[in-house]
Order: sequence, then structure tokens, then C-alpha cells
Amino acid sequence: MDSTRRTVAELVAARWGDHRPGLWCEDQVLTHHETAAGAAARAALLTDLLPPAVPPHIGVLLGNTPEFPLWLSAAALAGAAVAGINPTHRGPELARDILHTECRLLVTEKALLPLLDGLGLPGVRLLVTDSEAFGDLLAPYAGAVPDPSRATPADRLLLYFTSGSTGAPKAAICSQGRLAAAGASLAGQFGVGPDDVHYVCMPMFHGNAVIADWAPALTAGAGVALRRRFSASAFLADVRRYRATYFTYVGRAVQYILATEPGPDDRDNPLRLGFGTEAGAVDAAAFERRFGVRLVEGYGSSEGGAAIPWSPGTPAGAVGRAAPGLAVLDPETLEECPPARFDPAGRLLNADDAIGELVNRAPNPFEGYWRNPAAEAERRRKATPRPGEAGSGEAWYWTGDLFYRDTDGYLYFAGRTDDRLRVDGENLAAAVIENILSRYQGATAVAVYAVPDPVTGDQVMAAVTGDFDPDTFAAFLLAQPDLGTKMAPRFVRVPERMPVTATNKIQRAGLRREGVHCADPVWWRPPGERAYRRLTEADAKGPLVSTRGPSSVRRQGLEPRTR
Repeated sequence: MDSTRRTVAELVAARWGDHRPGLWCEDQVLTHHETAAGAAARAALLTDLLPPAVPPHIGVLLGNTPEFPLWLSAAALAGAAVAGINPTHRGPELARDILHTECRLLVTEKALLPLLDGLGLPGVRLLVTDSEAFGDLLAPYAGAVPDPSRATPADRLLLYFTSGSTGAPKAAICSQGRLAAAGASLAGQFGVGPDDVHYVCMPMFHGNAVIADWAPALTAGAGVALRRRFSASAFLADVRRYRATYFTYVGRAVQYILATEPGPDDRDNPLRLGFGTEAGAVDAAAFERRFGVRLVEGYGSSEGGAAIPWSPGTPAGAVGRAAPGLAVLDPETLEECPPARFDPAGRLLNADDAIGELVNRAPNPFEGYWRNPAAEAERRRKATPRPGEAGSGEAWYWTGDLFYRDTDGYLYFAGRTDDRLRVDGENLAAAVIENILSRYQGATAVAVYAVPDPVTGDQVMAAVTGDFDPDTFAAFLLAQPDLGTKMAPRFVRVPERMPVTATNKIQRAGLRREGVHCADPVWWRPPGERAYRRLTEADAKGPLVSTRGPSSVRRQGLEPRTR
């Protein structure tokens, strides 16, 4: 055992005897001591219930209720692992998540029991936390005291699913040591202390809420306030009610908050920091103006293989400076991409060369996927030297994310590798175009993605929610000095609400799959025209609108470069 690394079990046990309020959810309040005691009781129960000689895995199918952190803490004390089960999944997909992670126990609540009807989960025992039977089962363990001695930093603690382009489940492994280290790092970076209250409104079955919100609070002895399910309209009221000082966000959560009706006293709140991903520079600035709260955009792969720390002085739009070992590589040549060049208006001039995949060539804490060696091999690929060159052949961590860097070494996110577009022979990144389109005054959310060109490559399509007017949008595009000549959307879909996942990430695969053939209004700009007009059924079947499937080369990642 590495004595320099702590375990989550030690952090849980450290709260024993701390009688300050530490966990809030609606009208329920638990002290830190009560939380540790509840975790100890569940750990003792868990030890008796888990069958021997099997992976000690439990599935947790819950909303953000106190039972979720209690079972996370219990698993840490018992040396078990929690698989966060997504309650938005249904049928075979839900059963697959539970069975793939080999869960012998499934912790859930009455409201979610209908999801399990007819699934057939052999060998899986249900614990329904708000049932009388569960209370009776737990009662004999009420006097348990947290004992962290059986836990080691290498023990698996989390199995959390990440999205992927294949249908196979990808349950990333996170050990007690890695989670404790991540919590300590974020607590130190943001100065989290015992008087802070972390507002957990992102779902706890996802890594963001656990790694970036719950873990630093546990490390620092800070309080945790839970929102059962994210609500933009309840956000400010909750922050004030719980005196929250810190929160995390993912995807479009910030846009939904900004879309609520502004009030004259919005800046009257105790928040001092928000930390997350995908808010975008425009929305981050709007959030700070309205609420007086700085949002820090961070980057860390869900699997832990790469992270970019934010630091003071980071330019607007950048994520942070590249840490040792991080590089933006051309996956075809394995060469480092040249620095980005910008014109005076900030337009990226050499996107075709500068944008590549972010790769960590240094040792990293990626711990693999549970029972998915193919996905693991895709992430951890050998750096095979070219003929005549020396090389160690050590595996590098490939993030699957596109970036470019400036001459000072700051990194800029450009989307997932699947978000690459090839327009008229030029490589474009969806995130770069989205950042520009998000300035459109009527937009509440923007997504940019590729649809096939009728001849070859891609055309740019955007989904825009909010107040869309084709004439003002066309004028807006003409006024953007950093909008490249190939970036203007050919098609604009106007849905009432952006399709998102349970973690508020846009469902881009569905948007790409539907293309222009969707139920929402679609506007388009025929070749050679600047004005947008409504796409008709005849247009959609015409020669200027492709019915080809997505480019197979682009679906595999980056389009080959010509240098």
C-alpha cells in the first residue's frame, strides 16, 4: 500500500465526531457525523450481503438523494465499487448496464421500480431504500463505526459509464486513490474549506458530480446540498436556501439557467465559483454579469487519462496551458500539430493543420474500462515509431478530443473527433463554429454538426433554440469577423428544445443521424446565396441535399491531412 495516497474510506471516517450540518436534501439535514454513521451501517450491511468470490459491485439507481452519497461512502468503507446506473436508460440498455458491471446488489427507490419491470436480472438483489423492509434490514447495523482499515488506494470504487461511438458499454474504473487525489487537487485549486457548501445538481451517476463536486467537499469537510434532479428554475432559490458557495455543471446547464427570467437581485447570492465544461466563453461572461459568479471551464477526460489545469492569465476561450506530456497530435503521422495562427479578428487561419487529437504521452492515472478491452486498447495505444526512428513503444492515452494550441502553449477545445467536418477539402471543428454562433442574440443553445455533402465530404448544419429569424441570422453571420468562409451553416434546424442527455450534453449522434429529415423546421442557404429560406419537402429530395450516409473516414476520427 502506498502510504502517501489516501483512500476515500479514510476521508469518510474522518467526519466521525463532526456534528456540524453536512448534508442537505429538500427538508432533510444530516450532520457530518450522522453521514459517517449511516455510511458505516450500510458498509456493515453490504459486507454481509455481498456473496463471496465475486466482484464486490453494487448498482445505484437513484436520484440525487442522501442515499447516493451514503452508498458511495459505504462502498468505500467496505472495499466495494459503485456502478452509477442511468435512470434515463430503458429496457435492454438498462439491463445491460447492470449486468455488464456484474452488480449483485441494486440499490434503488420506489419511484424507479417501474423501470425494472420485466428486465430479468438474474442473481441481482434489490434494496429499495424508501421501503419499510430496507429500514428493518438496516436497523441491526445502526451502531456500526466507520473502519477504513480494510480499504486500499488501489480498490475499485467507481464504475461510471462514458459515452462512446460503439454500442458496447464503457464503464470507466476509478479507484479510491484516484478519487481521493482528484478531490484533494480540486479542493486545493479552488480553496475549498470546511465552511463551503457544494451544490450537487448534476446527476450523481455521472463522474462530474462525484469527482468534481462531492469528492472535493469530502476532502475539505465541506457541506453538500443535493438537488434530486437538475432544475434551472430552482437553481438560484436552492443556492440561497442552502447557502451554497460552489457548484459544478456539464453541457447546457448554464444556458438553461441563463434562459430563466432575470431578477433585479440575481447577484444577491453566496456563490463564489462554478466549475465545469461546455459553458462556452459567451455564456460564462453572461453568467458572471448576471450572478456575479465566475465560471471556471476545466478539462479532464472522464477516464482520468488527461487533464488541463486552469490558471490565472488563461486567455478567453482557452482551457488552460498544456501540462508536461500533453500534446496535440496528427493521428496519421503522430507528429505534433503546429501552433494556431490567428488574424487580427481572432479567426483561426490554419485549422487544417493546427487542430489534432489531444494525447497524453506521460504516465497517467487511466485505470481502464470494466470488461471492455477493445475500448481500453483504443484509448491506450502504442506510440509505434516510424521506420528508421527510435521509440519506446510505450502506450499513450488518446483522449478522443480535438484541440489546438497557441504559441504560448494554451490549449483550445475544438470538439470530439466525431465533431470534425470536412467542407470543400478543409477540416473544420464544430466547437469553433459553435463559439461564434453562440453570440447570436436570439440563441439560447447552439449545436453544430456535419451532414453529408451531395458530392463529397460534409456540409455544416446547426441546431439553434431560442428566437430564430432567418434574416437577422444571415446578417449576423456576415458581421462576424472570425467566421471563416466555409463555416456558415448550410442548414439551420430550429427545435423547441435541444435534445440532451441526462447530463445535459447535446445528443449530437441523433442530430447527425436525422440530418435535415426531422420533424423540426429547417432553414437553408442554397449554394451561392446568403439568405436563408424554409427547406421544403421538394428541397429535401432535390440534388442539393444529400441522402448519403455519414463519411466513414470522419466517423473513425480525423480526416487524413495533406501537408
